[in-house]
Amino acid sequence: MEHVTLLITIVIVTALAFDFTNGFHDTANAMATTISTGAMGPRAAVAMSAALNLLGAFLSVEVARTISGGIIDEEAGVRPEVIFAGLVGAIVWNLLTWLAGLPSSSSHALFGGLIGATLASVGADAINGDAVLTKVIVPAVAAPLVAGIAATLATRLTYRLTRGADERASARGYRAGQIASAALVSLAHGTNDAQKTMGVMTLALITGGSLAPGSDPPLWVIASAGAAIALGTYLGGWRIIRTMGKGLTDIQPAQGFAAQTGAATTILASSHLGFALSTTQVCSGAVLGSGMGRRGGVVRWSTAGRMAAAWCLTLPAAAAVGALGALLADQGDWGVAAVFVLLLLAGVGIWQRASRDPIDHTNVNEPRAGTAAEVNAEPVPGTGVTADLPAELPVDVALNAPVGPVAEPAGEAPRPAETALPVIIPAPPAAPAPHPTATDPVS
Repeated sequence: MEHVTLLITIVIVTALAFDFTNGFHDTANAMATTISTGAMGPRAAVAMSAALNLLGAFLSVEVARTISGGIIDEEAGVRPEVIFAGLVGAIVWNLLTWLAGLPSSSSHALFGGLIGATLASVGADAINGDAVLTKVIVPAVAAPLVAGIAATLATRLTYRLTRGADERASARGYRAGQIASAALVSLAHGTNDAQKTMGVMTLALITGGSLAPGSDPPLWVIASAGAAIALGTYLGGWRIIRTMGKGLTDIQPAQGFAAQTGAATTILASSHLGFALSTTQVCSGAVLGSGMGRRGGVVRWSTAGRMAAAWCLTLPAAAAVGALGALLADQGDWGVAAVFVLLLLAGVGIWQRASRDPIDHTNVNEPRAGTAAEVNAEPVPGTGVTADLPAELPVDVALNAPVGPVAEPAGEAPRPAETALPVIIPAPPAAPAPHPTATDPVS
């Protein structure tokens, strides 16, 4: 019994470590557009998101029930070692995609790790295929499409409603709306993603004999899972925030408000129904939809393609790592210890690699080195034309490209046609830092 208790403790600690990576990996879901449009400062944004993730963890346990008793049959011989190996697979994939700045699904990494470990150690009979299809696969395909369509329509509607209105006043109003919608997304994230860790911890307690099958998560499980995801959120996944806020499309306040509102609605509805969908995929789909909904908006499909590839690889990649971990953990105590040491080594190695190219709250809104992302949004001096260039062009190509007229956002009168001119944009002189004013965003 002492061995089982120690093993369950290791599983719970590993589950909380996954929850922590889930927090900083998925901070971008709620706050990327809010930070990129300047509605809130980076530090204030992640602090608000962390608090609301913690609150959201206490609002529902429907998704936790799906994890603890829906996908894996806890009475089919699943042991704590299997759950531990599945968590290792999920953590490794989360860290790798964080290093690459790709907003992949922590949820699907968890499902993949658990499924792979269970298949390798117990067999296919322990997997509830119907639950995997209806609760995981179908929402994974449908949710980003629904959120994207909703954000596209909402973006077009917002521009239509503000046609002819003062642009600065509209932007201020939408920035305020972004803060409210970002808060809603953070709350929704807590109700959905924190519950997944609760479900895993509850499953470990059931397989170890500490809880009866079908039990709900105890209060201490809910509180610890909420605290872990909140702490990870507060530290901020700045690499993924940059991709979501700057890498997919140039987001204006109206787009950010529409994207976040559509995403929050989708996530909250799925939590109520017990669908353990990926909040990352929902929010990414909403951001892409907002880019398609604005006339003249640019969607960087190369970045979207890399994200989609990561989504497709998440389940099988995490499953493969989970299966290897389960085969090693099945060898006994030394196997569990070996898997734990390998996890630590992988985590340290990835962290050291990331430290060579640090991204934090001070540079999260800067374009990636070697790209011209910021040139897109700036008017060309003396022409009145916006340089609408792909973000992936090298700087020397982008700065010397011929620029022509672009479509105006809905609600604005078209500008007179301009003659396309080859443009060389000089680097602006460094300006002194402005004194903070009452209208500056919170930081």
